[in-house]
Amino acid sequence: MTRAHRLVLLSAVLFGTTGTAQALGPDGTTPLTVGASRIAIGGAALVAIALLHIWGRGSAMHRAHDRAPSPLMHWAPGPALAGALGVVGYQLCFFAAVDATGVAVGTVVALGSGPAFAGLFGLALRKERPTRQWALATALAVTGAAVLVLAGGGATSVDPVGIALALGAGASYGLYTVTSKTLLEHGHSPEGVMAVAFGLGAVLLSPVLVIGDTAWLTTPGGATLALYLGLIPTALAYILFARGLQKLPAASVATLTLAEPLTAASLGVAVLGERPGPVAGLGALLVLSGLLVLSLKPKASRQNAAATAGA
Repeated sequence: MTRAHRLVLLSAVLFGTTGTAQALGPDGTTPLTVGASRIAIGGAALVAIALLHIWGRGSAMHRAHDRAPSPLMHWAPGPALAGALGVVGYQLCFFAAVDATGVAVGTVVALGSGPAFAGLFGLALRKERPTRQWALATALAVTGAAVLVLAGGGATSVDPVGIALALGAGASYGLYTVTSKTLLEHGHSPEGVMAVAFGLGAVLLSPVLVIGDTAWLTTPGGATLALYLGLIPTALAYILFARGLQKLPAASVATLTLAEPLTAASLGVAVLGERPGPVAGLGALLVLSGLLVLSLKPKASRQNAAATAGA
């Protein structure tokens, strides 16, 4: 397993803490205002981190008597705006899907379709052809995630509008992942790419905080919840995510983040006292199997490495 794989998996572990954090938060929260406040705080933190990164790099180049490049130059507006729309689209579609068709079905469709959409967008926009290894790993991980989430209980009604919204969430996540990969390949730093996507996303989501019920934010528990969600499973997690994305195909990264429901289920047992049955255990095993398959080096790469070592 490479360092890039480990960074993405760690980001997925941090993503997986959001449900437990919300469960431990105060009463009166609403999914949309929680999501909007998370993006607002996370976006502000990412912009601050990116500015510090630029300032530090500029100071180093100045000491070396070189001229620092302008951080505002050479940003492709299409991928930058598409990334921000992906951030916003996921928040709006996912929470609406859960409300329409239940937590279990909405989560399964959104998380399960994300890697598939990332693969399709990668093929259409970047000519990245998914490998057989990715297809096998994704099939195992998606099946495991579905079993894991459905075994957790909750409403299992299937609403066509809710399914469409969940697919919209998966498509938004796939679009965000692929466009972020494009911006990283344009030479932008992980901090800068995340700052642009989440900074613009926070601006686009700001009306939710204006018209929504945000009284919970004024309580100590609510403020703590918002700060945690914004700083840890958003700002920190997405910097780790982007650094892994620099080295890995977008489709593979989307599959690796299916470690998120596995983390959520584990925290449900350890922190919330939930007791999943053997079916959930099977789901966890399938997710782990998929992640393991994806993290293995392809056979050709191993043969090339062996040939190089023997030369």
